[in-house]
Amino acid sequence: MGTRMRYTEIVKQYPDEYILLENPETDEQLRVVSGELLCHSKSRDEVDAKALELRPRHSAFLFTGKPSKDLIVIL
Repeated sequence: MGTRMRYTEIVKQYPDEYILLENPETDEQLRVVSGELLCHSKSRDEVDAKALELRPRHSAFLFTGKPSKDLIVIL
């Protein structure tokens, strides 16, 4: 189990990084408010590998930087 952190702390402490959280808390718009930090890295591949290794039951992935202009999001 990781250390529970608020979203604002995560963004400040890990700028421009990919984040893996366990047991995320969300607000009414389903935005992440806090969670237990499991992994952070500049590399998305490292965070994905950690997620596959740990297989957290309830998790969230975040990126704390600005999205690139050519980013395509598929839900």
